[in-house]
This record gives sequence, C-alpha cells and structure tokens, in this order.
Amino acid sequence: MAKKEHISETPATQFLRKHGVIFSEHPYPYEEHGGTSVSARELGVPEHSVVKTLVMQDEAAKPLIVLMHGDCKVSTKNLARAIPCKSVEPCKPEVAQRHSGFQIGGTSPFGTRKALPVYVEESILALETMYINGGRRGYLVGIAPQVLVDLLGARAVSCALEE
Repeated sequence: MAKKEHISETPATQFLRKHGVIFSEHPYPYEEHGGTSVSARELGVPEHSVVKTLVMQDEAAKPLIVLMHGDCKVSTKNLARAIPCKSVEPCKPEVAQRHSGFQIGGTSPFGTRKALPVYVEESILALETMYINGGRRGYLVGIAPQVLVDLLGARAVSCALEE
C-alpha cells in the first residue's frame, strides 16, 4: 500500500502520529541564525505564536527543555526559581544535540532521544495554535498547546522576558 505524499518523517512527527495528535505541517526556507522571526515571517503568523525549543541544563548538568515564545527570552533566574534549582543555563550546541537527538535549529520537544523534563512558558498554553519545530530545520508543526501537557507532562512556568 503506497503512503500518501508528505514531508519526510522525523522522530517528532512519528511521535505525534503514534499518539494520534492532529497537527498541520509548515515547511519553509530555513535561514542560518534566522530564528523565529524568519519562520514567523515565512508562515505569516505572529512571532509570539512560534515556540522555540531550548535545551538547557541545571547546576548538576541535568538537561531540561524550555519552551518559549519566539519573541521572548528566558529569564534563567526566574526559571531556576520555578523549577526549583540553583541555576539554569543553555547547553552548548553539541551537548544539546546529544541530549535531544536533533540538530540545532531543528530541535523539537517531541521524539527526543531521551525523555527530558519539559517546562513551558504558561502564556503559551493560552494560545489557540502554536507553531513548534517538527524535528528538522525549516519545518514547523501547528498544534494545540495542550498537547505539551497531555503528552510530555510539560510544567507551566513564568520566566519570559520581552526581547
């Protein structure tokens, strides 16, 4: 039986399909260091609805994922207080890649190499649809934010800083 034509599967889309999650696919021309402003422009959506997946670590070098609005930065101080731990910092790119199994610029919270604790900026959960990386550079999926809580056990935190 032939499969219908679609964008090649990633560990993220396999994870979503396996769990019966409805999502829309949004490929776009990837720009090196373009970030969420480029993907938002290419998709014609507010950058606030584009969610970045950040791999960070605590003071014991334990990895975690933070999901943040594209137009905001993470206050690592507020995040550390919320988790609670002493400190949080971004992982080096090669370390983040090792933890998640995804290339930098293509990191998704779905289908990571190992299960990592996921923290989501609480206002993301109020969005009707969020656009988050689908596991490859230049590829976002549109999805209901509640999926983060239902499938990943994401914990809401308040650590956004306006960019």
